[in-house]
Amino acid sequence: MGGLALSFGAPFVLAGLLALPVIWWLLKLTPPRPQVEAFPPLRILQRVLKSEETPSKSPWWLTLLRLLLAALVIFALAAPTLNPRETLISGTGPLAILVDNGWSSGGDFDQRRRAAEELIRQAGDTGRPVVMAFSAEGPDDAASPVEAAAALERLAAAEPRPVPTERLAAARRIATALAGERPGSLVFLSDGLDTPDAQEAAQALAALTPGQSIVYEPSLDGVIGLTNADNSTEALVVSAVRPSGVPVGAFTLIARDAQSREVGTAPVAFSGSDGIGEARFQIPVEMRNDIARIEVQGAATAGAVRLLDDSFRRRRVALISGESSDEAQPLLSPLYYISRALGPFADVVRPSTADLGKAIPELLERRPSVVVLADIGVLPEEAQTALQAFVENGGYLVRFAGPRLAGTTGEDALVPVRLRAGERQLGGAMSWSEPQKLAPIPEASPFAGIAVPEDVTVSRQILAEPSADLADHTWASLTDGTPLVTARSQGAGTIVLFHVTAEATWSNLPISGAFVSMLRRIVSLSRANAGAPDGQTAADSLPPYRVLDGTGRLVSPGPEAQPLSLAADAPSPVGLQHPPGLYGSEEGYVAHNLLGPSARLAPLPDLDLGAATDARPYADADSLDLRPWLFAAALVLFALDAFAMLWLSGGIGRFAGRLSGRSSGAAVSIALACGLGLAGAALLASPHAAVAQTIEQSDSFDVQKAIEATSQTHLAYVETGDGAIDDRSRDGLRGLSQYIGAKTALEPGDPMGVDIATDELSFYPLLYWPISADAPMPSQDAISRIDAYMKQGGTVLFDVSDDTLSSLSGTVSAGQRRLRDILGDLDIPPLEPVPPDHVLTKAFYILASFPGLHSDSPLWVESLVPDAEGTARPARGGDGVSSIMITSNDFAGAWAVDDKGLFLYPTDSSDPSQREMAYRSGVNIVMYVLTGNYKADQVHVPALLERLGQ
Repeated sequence: MGGLALSFGAPFVLAGLLALPVIWWLLKLTPPRPQVEAFPPLRILQRVLKSEETPSKSPWWLTLLRLLLAALVIFALAAPTLNPRETLISGTGPLAILVDNGWSSGGDFDQRRRAAEELIRQAGDTGRPVVMAFSAEGPDDAASPVEAAAALERLAAAEPRPVPTERLAAARRIATALAGERPGSLVFLSDGLDTPDAQEAAQALAALTPGQSIVYEPSLDGVIGLTNADNSTEALVVSAVRPSGVPVGAFTLIARDAQSREVGTAPVAFSGSDGIGEARFQIPVEMRNDIARIEVQGAATAGAVRLLDDSFRRRRVALISGESSDEAQPLLSPLYYISRALGPFADVVRPSTADLGKAIPELLERRPSVVVLADIGVLPEEAQTALQAFVENGGYLVRFAGPRLAGTTGEDALVPVRLRAGERQLGGAMSWSEPQKLAPIPEASPFAGIAVPEDVTVSRQILAEPSADLADHTWASLTDGTPLVTARSQGAGTIVLFHVTAEATWSNLPISGAFVSMLRRIVSLSRANAGAPDGQTAADSLPPYRVLDGTGRLVSPGPEAQPLSLAADAPSPVGLQHPPGLYGSEEGYVAHNLLGPSARLAPLPDLDLGAATDARPYADADSLDLRPWLFAAALVLFALDAFAMLWLSGGIGRFAGRLSGRSSGAAVSIALACGLGLAGAALLASPHAAVAQTIEQSDSFDVQKAIEATSQTHLAYVETGDGAIDDRSRDGLRGLSQYIGAKTALEPGDPMGVDIATDELSFYPLLYWPISADAPMPSQDAISRIDAYMKQGGTVLFDVSDDTLSSLSGTVSAGQRRLRDILGDLDIPPLEPVPPDHVLTKAFYILASFPGLHSDSPLWVESLVPDAEGTARPARGGDGVSSIMITSNDFAGAWAVDDKGLFLYPTDSSDPSQREMAYRSGVNIVMYVLTGNYKADQVHVPALLERLGQ
């Protein structure tokens, strides 16, 4: 059956081939008419002479052409047939047929159907009943003996199924239908793949003792299945499987989105003979998250399709820190350990600006699944509103404690529980308590199963206010019962709070493996693209939404499809009641795929069906009637014969001569020139949109002021809108700049006034902001820009006019009230008066206080963590420069000079040393802002001790 066969319906017609010699003799006697050539000088003689000439014989090739024409006609009349169907079944008794129509049959089921049709017709010709069963049908598949016509109707209605085969059940249905009667012929139309029940099914069929057994096996070159899809960091990796021992072919995978648009392609690479391979899609994560299905090109089977749901999509995590940029050193950054823990399996995104009012909405537009806030105390109103909507729509908000969050007062809608003000310190010289360890995580917690190391301790934390439902919101706690991680559901999302910092200052949890497991557990609980509303809710089972058919297409589910159980301990296997597909609804669904990660394919072994088994491949082609083709070939030869006769008689030459005088041309060069001209015009018309956009943007930027601000160091002051206050600030910073130029190596330029709502602030290391109750209140956008400036390393010196700023609590004046209104919208850390061991007291001059025009107010700076070695060191350094300073000593009034260098305002003390100390205070502030904790380094300790007399 593997070669070509030929039969004739009327073989006696072939006797006409004996007439070919007679035809050859007739053609030789009647050659074609010779060609006539007219000679003009003899035209008169041509009219007189009437001689008749006859050629002796026809050309050999013309004789051969006509003989071939006659032979084709004779062969056509004999009714030849290519690949005639031979009679395969023999004996008497019923014909039993077992047909594989499982998931691998989608590509060649028509071939299997044609083989079954021929067998059934042969049984019908001899009047034998047919018993037929399909291996991928359920118990309702009736296999009772029927006539050939009924069997053909049932075969025409059969189709491939997207489920594994159950051959043993089908063999038992055949045995039941035969009711002990011995089949005359047993035929197994297999899919060529081995199954766990193949040998048992063969034994059940062999027990029927058939008189003849035939097994059809297809080629396995195109069989392939997809077993897994992993959205890793580098690429999308898809695992594939092939029948072991089969020669490896070339396969290409196509990734498509929900609208069946092609997202990318990748070849499948098989490394060995085990049939296991993989393909890698090197495409961006944003495009990977749009993929809804992966399929093998040209393989029309359910196993060659991998459906993807929300759980496949790689999560995006947005990280936001409250620390200044100059404090974000690798091991000290609050986001360092978080990004290291989440980087291998999530896409970490960071803000492009430190302005939280702009950064948070921009990050949320990128549709993250989780937003992490590391020590963010006060949020701008627009950022808080955007985060609340994000959580309501299903997002996860994860917050970490820190000095800023501990220093906030009032209600915070974005924390899971009520928090106590301040922080709790465990251990240390001033505490009787010891650092606490983590308690075992309860089974009801989402962190259940995470091993907690014994060496993880907590030395500082933010406490939660006791409440009746506090335990319900606690995911992890310390051994003394205080919460370590709390959470609360809000809308469709969740707010999670770690009561310690994201770096190792309050606890060593961030440098432990438990921290990595906790963060990954939170991300795994989140949903991809969580910023949009989603109607999917947790359920024990989901109804079928779209299922795969036998050729790998998504179709509507049939009546036999049942809801899919989501129980982890008893997942629903793939079957007719749970076919592969999508379960849920349009708002949310779960993918149920055919092949699991451990699936393997193997060729069908030799089976013993009780009689001498005849193994056959499926026919490569159907039987073909050659009569139409032979008659068509004869017609072509007849046309060639007619053309040859015209050519030999000179008819073609005369016809060509009549046409030779007619002109015909083609303007090919003109068309080519037009095409080149259009191409050149298209190239020349290409606009440079980016350049135009850059020029347009440069028109709105004050280039001259930017050049002036960056060509030399300038001290800047905030323009309040009050002319007298602004003149006082300009004169004060001018006097301080002159003093700095005379006493130090720094030569600052003239002070510059800035509009915090429009000007670029990053050019200036220090902003002097005089606070007056009569000055207009800055806009919310301006305050957000100041907050971003402070987080990017800038320092703002707030000077409250005509107030005594001895305390930041209690009764406040009008100027202090205005300062609180401004600071209320800024994310500032806890503050304290400059301690004696602060770097600010030794940045250039050694100072004990910071007087200005007045001397009764301390200078407030960012509070530093207590230093255990404070008693042994002359200077205590922080992680960076304080982003905020507050005083009411009126520095600008003490520094102010006129054009002649004369002081403009008297100090409140007649002692001239007060103004000198005010200038020195200004020098220390500027040097501290420019050099940071430079004087806290150990290299300066001997010099400082010598000057201090220690």
